[in-house]
Amino acid sequence: MENIKYWIVVASKNHVQNGVEGGFIQACHGKASPLNHIGVNDWVVYYSPKLEFGGEQKCQAFTAIGQVIGNEVYNYDMGNDFIPYRRDVQFWNCCEIPILRLIPYLNFIKNKRNWGYVFRFGFLEIAQNDFEIIAGQMLCNIEELKGVPIDIYTEKSSLSI
Repeated sequence: MENIKYWIVVASKNHVQNGVEGGFIQACHGKASPLNHIGVNDWVVYYSPKLEFGGEQKCQAFTAIGQVIGNEVYNYDMGNDFIPYRRDVQFWNCCEIPILRLIPYLNFIKNKRNWGYVFRFGFLEIAQNDFEIIAGQMLCNIEELKGVPIDIYTEKSSLSI
């Protein structure tokens, strides 16, 4: 049986949008190490603390969700001597969800007062339960997930938040 894992990658919303459009993820400023932990069929959720990389305007939302489809971690030359590592992902249509409304329900956030601390390394594994809470709020069209080997809510969410 396949051991599916669930991950959060931290990136600005504008960088997330580039990945969604291109069907890839990058993590931790293009490092290969985090991507090597991810397996095919693992699920990835992006958390975006800011709207733009280096900007001041907060986003503080989960901004993309997808499933890893490629076996390889590969380099991609973006120019200006920046050659990050990437991994191919099938992204799902989703709604952006502010994190503040989910904090009370997420077990991976132990300190609810200083909740941002958990995202400091830019990449973390979460439990299936936490993933399902996030996914249940984000997924706008659950119908497209029929046949996916994961127990996601059959409704938008069972949480009343």
